[in-house]
Amino acid sequence: MKTSKWIEKNIPSLEGKTVAISGATGGIGKELCRHLAALGASLVLLDRNPEKSLALKKTLQKDFPALGVKNITLDLEDIDSVRSVAESLLQDPPDALILNAGAYHIPRHKCSTGFDNVFQINFVSPYYLARTLLPKIQERGGRIVAVGSIAHTYSSANFSDIDFSLVTKSSKAYGNAKRYLMFSLFGLDEYGKTVVVAHPGITFTNITAHYPRLIFAIIKHPMKVIFMRPARACLSILYGLVTECGKNEWIGPKFFKVWGLPRRQRLSTCSDEEAAQICAIAEEIYDQSDLFAE
Repeated sequence: MKTSKWIEKNIPSLEGKTVAISGATGGIGKELCRHLAALGASLVLLDRNPEKSLALKKTLQKDFPALGVKNITLDLEDIDSVRSVAESLLQDPPDALILNAGAYHIPRHKCSTGFDNVFQINFVSPYYLARTLLPKIQERGGRIVAVGSIAHTYSSANFSDIDFSLVTKSSKAYGNAKRYLMFSLFGLDEYGKTVVVAHPGITFTNITAHYPRLIFAIIKHPMKVIFMRPARACLSILYGLVTECGKNEWIGPKFFKVWGLPRRQRLSTCSDEEAAQICAIAEEIYDQSDLFAE
């Protein structure tokens, strides 16, 4: 089924709705913004690079002249930036929040919070935004969609090395952060069906472009053929805006969780005991967030 036909069949109009999205200028983010704009939503672009964000705004408004777009600078490594953005969104709440931004193979260092930056970007900051905005978005009958990853299966949580700062392998550090994000959000079931985790599958974006330069030059073209294009991969995230999920359910590609149209799937990749510890740590970090201010 063509992407446009699938959207027409499965996603209702978003006229009058505002969607805030982090990582809007990335491969998945750009395509997601185009789908959202075509559905009539207004957008709040949450990006680290204001120049790229403004350039995307101009491009989108050129293609969708009636589109309402607001730009807010968000640096997920900086807890003060995250707190400021959360306060701004609380003043003018969106109907939906898409936590799309992430980082995988990047230079590692400690943030002002004391956490490894991969853990900060992929878990601490997104969880703070979700936890802070959840009551307002619930009041509006909206939805928070967090982007998960199959990388969450690469290892179990190590509660003596929470942020995997002692782990050098990028895939495991990234997967651990996604594991924390996914199962901490699943634990917020007191809010009902407001939070959804979605996985876009494997697609060709900056996150998949982490191989050595020579190897990447060889494999990038086959990757583009084999894997879904971002415009199709982001359908799982789009579907998350209109689909309720229960605890430990996510939305992802139909075939092997990496390819195909989205469907709701049950996860059994984390024990109840481990998930409970992850939730407790997430809440402890959230409760102490004011102590992280510089």
